[in-house]
Amino acid sequence: MKDARKERLKKGIYLLPNAFTSMNLFFGFLCIVSALEGRFEFAAIAILIAVVFDSLDGKIARATNTTSQFGIEFDSLADLVSFGLAPSLLMYLWILKPMGRIGWLAAFLFTICGALRLARFNTMAEATPSNHFLGLPIPAAAGMNATAVMFCTKFDVPASEFPLVFLLGMYALSFLMVSSVKYESFKKAELFKKMKFNMLVSAILVFIFIAQKPHLALFAISLCYVVSGPILTIVLARRAKHAESALKS
Repeated sequence: MKDARKERLKKGIYLLPNAFTSMNLFFGFLCIVSALEGRFEFAAIAILIAVVFDSLDGKIARATNTTSQFGIEFDSLADLVSFGLAPSLLMYLWILKPMGRIGWLAAFLFTICGALRLARFNTMAEATPSNHFLGLPIPAAAGMNATAVMFCTKFDVPASEFPLVFLLGMYALSFLMVSSVKYESFKKAELFKKMKFNMLVSAILVFIFIAQKPHLALFAISLCYVVSGPILTIVLARRAKHAESALKS
C-alpha cells in the first residue's frame, strides 16, 4: 500500500516541472497568435513570461529530483516554439516584412540557429558540464528581440525608419547562438545560499530599476547579457594565455 502511494506521489511530482514547461509552450503560442493579430507589445511580453517558466521548470525538476529524459526533450521542443519560432515571427511581422525575402530569411535563420543551439546543448550538456554556456542561450536571444519590441513601442522609437538595424541584429543573434562564444550560466548563483551584503543591495537596486522602468531596464539587461559573451570570451582567452606564458617561464 505504501509502495503504491509512493509510486503515485512520484508520478505526481513529475507532472510539476512538465506543467511549467507546458506554460512555457502556452505563452510561446500566445506570442504567435498575438503577433498575427498585430498586438506586438503583448506578444513580446508573452515571450518574457515564457522565459520565466522556462527558467523555473529545470530548477523545480532538480529541486524535486524529477529530472527525466522525457522532460529534457519536452523542454527543448517547447523552447524551439517559444524562443525560436515565436520571436522570429514577431520580428518578421513587426519590422522585417517590408524588406521582402531578405526579411523572412533573417527570421528563418534565427529559427534554425535556435534549433541547432538546442540540439548542441542537449548533446553536450552532460558530456561537458561547465559554468558557462557555449553560445548565446536561445531564451536570451528571444528575450533580446522581445525587449527591443517593448522598448521601441514604449518610447515611440520609429523602428520602421531603420529596419536594417534589426535585420543585422537578427543575423548577429543567430550567429551568437551557434558560435563558440562563452556566456555566464549563473549555475553557481543559488538563491538560498549566503550572499554578501553588497550583492543583496545590488540585487534590490536592480529590482527597483525594473519596477520603475520595466521597458528600459529589461532592454538594458538583455543587451548587456548579449554583449557580455564576447567580452567574457576575450577575458577568458587572455587569462588562458597568461597562464600558459607563466607555465613556460
